[in-house]
Amino acid sequence: MNPLMSLLTAAAATVVACAALPAASQMLPSPDWMVTPCTTPVTVHLDQDTRLLSIQNGLIELTFTTSPNCALVGFKNLVTDESMLRAVSPLGDVTLAGNRYDIGGLQGQPDRAFLRADWVKTLTAIPSSFQYNGFTVSDPQERFPWKATRPAEHLPWPAPGKVLTLHFTPAPGQIQSVTVDVHYRLYVGQPLLCKWITITNHGSDPVRLNSFTSEILAAVEGESSVGDPPVWRLPNMNVTTDYSFGGDNQADATHTVHWVPDPQYTTQVNYELHTPCVLEVRPPLGPDTDIPAHGSMETFRTWELLYDSTDRQRKGLETCRMYRTIAPWTTENPLMLHLTSTDPTVVKTAIDQAAQCGFEMVIFSFGSGLNMEDESPGNIARFKEFADYAHQKGLQIGGYSLLASRSIDAADDVINPKTGKPGGAIFGNSPCLCSAWGIAYFQHIKHFLSATGFDLLENDGSYPGDVCASTTHPGHHGLLDSQWQQFWKIAHFYRWCRGRGIYLNVPDWYFLQGSNKSGMGYRETNWSLPRDLQHLHARQNMYDGTWNKTPSMGWMFVPLVQYHGGGAAATIEPLHEHIEDYREHLMDCLLYGVQACYRGPRLYDTPTVRKMVQTCVSFFKHHRAILQSDVIHLRRPDGEDWDGILHVNPSLLECGLAAFFNPLSHSITRTIHLPLYYTGLTKYAMVSLEGKRAKKYTLNRQYSITLQVTIPAHAFTWCVITGVQKPS
Repeated sequence: MNPLMSLLTAAAATVVACAALPAASQMLPSPDWMVTPCTTPVTVHLDQDTRLLSIQNGLIELTFTTSPNCALVGFKNLVTDESMLRAVSPLGDVTLAGNRYDIGGLQGQPDRAFLRADWVKTLTAIPSSFQYNGFTVSDPQERFPWKATRPAEHLPWPAPGKVLTLHFTPAPGQIQSVTVDVHYRLYVGQPLLCKWITITNHGSDPVRLNSFTSEILAAVEGESSVGDPPVWRLPNMNVTTDYSFGGDNQADATHTVHWVPDPQYTTQVNYELHTPCVLEVRPPLGPDTDIPAHGSMETFRTWELLYDSTDRQRKGLETCRMYRTIAPWTTENPLMLHLTSTDPTVVKTAIDQAAQCGFEMVIFSFGSGLNMEDESPGNIARFKEFADYAHQKGLQIGGYSLLASRSIDAADDVINPKTGKPGGAIFGNSPCLCSAWGIAYFQHIKHFLSATGFDLLENDGSYPGDVCASTTHPGHHGLLDSQWQQFWKIAHFYRWCRGRGIYLNVPDWYFLQGSNKSGMGYRETNWSLPRDLQHLHARQNMYDGTWNKTPSMGWMFVPLVQYHGGGAAATIEPLHEHIEDYREHLMDCLLYGVQACYRGPRLYDTPTVRKMVQTCVSFFKHHRAILQSDVIHLRRPDGEDWDGILHVNPSLLECGLAAFFNPLSHSITRTIHLPLYYTGLTKYAMVSLEGKRAKKYTLNRQYSITLQVTIPAHAFTWCVITGVQKPS
C-alpha cells in the first residue's frame, strides 16, 4: 500500500473508532448509569391531594391519575428530561365473550399533541371501561425457575425492582365475574419497565378471552412529516415481548408490537393523520381461549426500554444490558464440540479430547445418528452411558432434535386455513405442536433428557408461528387459538428445560422463554467457501451480530469436516495440515467472546494441534469475563484493511480488551484510536499488548487513547486495558 493510501486508511479507521462515542451533544450527565451503576431504589408514591400515583427508579417515572378513573398521565425519561407521553389512553383492552372493554383510561383531552397538567382535572371516565379499585406494591417474582449449572455472570434472578399492580373491577353492563389487574414492573438501575395484564374469572362458568391489547400508549411522535416518508422514525424506545417467534433477531421475531396512527390527533403535522404515534401491543391472532371458572390468565409480558441517545452504539449497549437483566441465562457460554458420530469409539475419543482441550460440552450434531424421540430402553441406555462417561470427565453433553420444518402426516401437520389441507406453512410443511404427534413429541424429549441425564437440547426448526385450521387436534379448538396454544406449548417446554439446567440452542428468538443461544447470523452455505473467505464472513457475522446481541447470545460455526460441499478447500480436516486456519477460526470466535459449533469427529489429530487448541482455550478462559462483555465496534471487516472490536466492562479489573485482525497477506502497522468511555476509565489507562508489560496512556477529552499496533499477515493481535492500580 502506498503512503497516501495508508494515511487515508488510517484516517478512516480513526473516524470509525471515534464513532463509538456518544456525540458531544449527547454526552450524558455524570454519573452515567451505563458506566456507574445506578442504585436508586424503585419507589411508589400516592399524593393524597392530587390523587396522582407515581412509580420511578431515578431513570424513568410513570405517573397515573386515579380519579375519576385510572390513566397514565406522565411517562418521563429522567435521564434526558423528555416526556414520552402526549395524550391519555386506556391502559389496555380485553374482548370477553365477543364484547370489547377498555381498561381504565380517560377522555376529553382538548389537544392530543401534548398533555397539560391543568387538563387532567377536566378529563372524564370512559363509559363501560373497567374501573380503578386501588393498587398494591410487591417484590418481583421469577417468571420461571433458572437452574444455573455452568459458568455465567453473577446476575440476580429475578432482577431487583418493584411491581405496581393496578386493580380494576367491571363497570355496569360488563361481565360482573371478571376483574383485571394491570402490572408495571420497574428495574433498579435501568430505564426499563415491564408490563402485563392478569384477567381473573371469579364465576362458576368459563369466560372466553377472544383478544386483548396489553399496552396502549399515545407516545410523542418520533418525527413530524407533512407527507408520508418511506420509513417513519419511531419514538426512541425499544419495545419487545416474550411472545416472540419466527426470527433470528428481535425485529423479525416481534409480531406483537404495532405503531399505529392516532386519528384523534388532529393537530399533528402529517396532512393525512398517518403519523405512527400510538403503541399497541397485542397478539397477531387470538388468543381465543377460555379462562376457567375461578381461574385466571396472564397476557405475555412487554418490556419498554427508553433510550437516552440516538447513537447506534450506545443504543446497542443499552439493549444488551436489558437482555442480560431479563434473560441472565444467556450469559452461559460453554465451549462446545458438535460431534458427527454416535460410534462408541469415536464418541469416547471425542469426549476425551474435549476434556483434555478444556472444552465444556459435547453435542451429538445433526446427522450423527441420534434420535431423541426414540424412547426404547436400548436407545436410552446407549446414550445414558455416553452421558455418564462425559460427566465423569467433567463435561456436559446433549443432542440435536428437529421439530418444525418437516412433515409428519395429514392428521398431525398444520392445516392451511386457505386450502383446508397441509402445506403452505412457514417452512412448507410443519407438524402442529397441539396435534397428537406434537403433544407426544414433547413427552418423548422430556423423557429422553431426564432418563439419559443429557444437559443440552439443540431444538432445530423451533415453532415459527404457524397457524392451524384443524378442529380435531386435541391441543387447540380451531384457527383462532392455534397460534397461542402452539406457542405456549413450546414456551412451557423451554421453561421446563431452564428449570432443570438444560442448555438450549434454539435458532429462533426464544431468549425470554429460557433459550440460551441462537445463530449469530451466518449463512450456512458460506461454510462451503474457501477457508480464507470463511474467516472474513465469520468476523462480519460477529461484528454485525453483536450490535444488539451479547457475544454469548449467538453461536458461530467451524466446519472441521465438509459442510454443504466445498471439498478440501473449505474444510479443516486433516487438522494438522490446516493448523493455522484452525487457529484463526478459534481465535476469531474466542476474541469476540463467541462460541462456535466445532463440527467434526475430533478436536485434534496430532500433539501439535492439541497444544494449539489448548493454548487458545486457556487464553479464552483466562480473559473470559471481559471477552464475554459487550462490544464496541471499531472497524467492520471488509478484506481491505484491519478490522477490530473492543470489549468493555467498567465493573471488571480488566475493563477492556481490544482485538485487531489482519486479512491481508502482509503484516501491517496501524495507528488506532480506542474509545474507552465505556470502560469507566477517565484519566489514565494501562495497556498490555499480548500480555507484555503494560504501558500507561493518558485519555484525551473524548475518553480515547491512540495506540500503534502491528498485526501479522492473516492473523490478529490483542491488548488488555486496565486502570492504574494504586499501591497497597
